[in-house]
Amino acid sequence: MTFTDELWSAIEPIYAEILAHPFIGGLTDGTLPRDAFRHFVVQDSHYLRDYARALAVCAAKAPDEQDVRAFADDAVGALAAEQGMHADFLGAFGESAEQAAAEPVLPTTRAYTSYLLATVYGGSFAEAVGAVLPCYWIYARVGEQLVPKGSPDPLYAKWIATYGDEAFQSVVRRVLALTDRLGEELSPAERRRVIEHFTTTSRYEWMFWDAAWRREAWPV
Repeated sequence: MTFTDELWSAIEPIYAEILAHPFIGGLTDGTLPRDAFRHFVVQDSHYLRDYARALAVCAAKAPDEQDVRAFADDAVGALAAEQGMHADFLGAFGESAEQAAAEPVLPTTRAYTSYLLATVYGGSFAEAVGAVLPCYWIYARVGEQLVPKGSPDPLYAKWIATYGDEAFQSVVRRVLALTDRLGEELSPAERRRVIEHFTTTSRYEWMFWDAAWRREAWPV
């Protein structure tokens, strides 16, 4: 069993719950309320700014020059996605990226990014990779599942196509190969820490979609 096999085995129940979530189902059948999708896009814009910072820390901690460049490129790519793709989606609502940036970072987004940044700054390179990996891998797997189904809603179909794209899938395969190389060098205690971080941020991925579905707001 490879290290990535072990990691995926740890989150199979979480991934099953993601696929079963009504937010995901609503994307493919076109019934997802537009205000739920808007909530997702706005919070994802906030999230991706901190995710880019997390990837930059991975680049700084990477011992191999090739991995430094790769994570640095991914950090730039995350910011480009936030500025480009989300601007297009917000445009569909007649809003600008500046308006979205002025909206508050909501509880699940704040919790996820706080955990993510604390882990990448405070942990080893392997722990950092484990924490950022679900955002790569789960989106790639969800994209693979949803692309054949598509969506009758052009806006949702565009979102689905983004994560089923071969260019994105290729990036994910590169990070998975790195993860397997790291796994060969880790002690049992280090492997457990990486698995814990990977499982935790996978749970946050489910929570992120659920927060959009519920139109989460600060309670006070």
